[in-house]
Amino acid sequence: MLTVEGIVLKERSVGEQDKFIDILTKESGVLELSVKGARKINGKSGSSTQLFAYSRFCIQQRKDRLYLNSAEPIHIFYNLRNSLSKLSLASYFADVLRSSIEEQSQSSVVLRLFLNTLYFLESGKRDEAFLKALFELRLMSEIGYMPDVVACRECGMYEPQELYFCIDDGGFFCKDCFDGDFSCNFIKIKLPVLNAVRHIVLTDFDRLFNFRVSESTMLRLGVLAENYLVSHLERSFKTLDFYKSLDINGGKYE
Repeated sequence: MLTVEGIVLKERSVGEQDKFIDILTKESGVLELSVKGARKINGKSGSSTQLFAYSRFCIQQRKDRLYLNSAEPIHIFYNLRNSLSKLSLASYFADVLRSSIEEQSQSSVVLRLFLNTLYFLESGKRDEAFLKALFELRLMSEIGYMPDVVACRECGMYEPQELYFCIDDGGFFCKDCFDGDFSCNFIKIKLPVLNAVRHIVLTDFDRLFNFRVSESTMLRLGVLAENYLVSHLERSFKTLDFYKSLDINGGKYE
């Protein structure tokens, strides 16, 4: 018997009573569990296996499949359901995690990132655009795709007022060193955007959510973060398309 703490990323019905759930755990990455009689489960056990439930799961392994024996809720994030935009954004985050975190991988930092992001999203203490960009860039850094944002690759300038960030490899050139070659999928940004990226990918986790940016900086940061994630994971996400179709920010994601 194995006991893990994790959060439900996806649930899929099987037949009339059963379902499968994908959970993100600290120690074992993303696991798929078979939940027998899921629709008959009431009370705490039932809530423990619903979408975005952070729970303690007791698991049995039979041959090559994992089965849920029991579960106890820790936090449900139920209030995400009160907002279509919040629920859709959380679903996008979960979709990204399912596609990027492997089974049996050490995921304690990623789980902490997801839980904290959902806390701020559910409580409304940070804007959705802020949380989206932060989650995208920090996750990519934690799974091995940290951008190289220390200095211009040509002259070493640390604080260029204008620069060109390469989506493909995560480096940048200052305005004076950029040769106009857009084969690397460059995006033009200014220093406040670079500083925001630096904070997200380099700061200690305890300070991660403690910064503010202007609206114009946030818009450019959002474009950079989304394109960086999609480019390096090399896939699209229907959940992202749906979230953007809600036009939360008046089309400003485009």
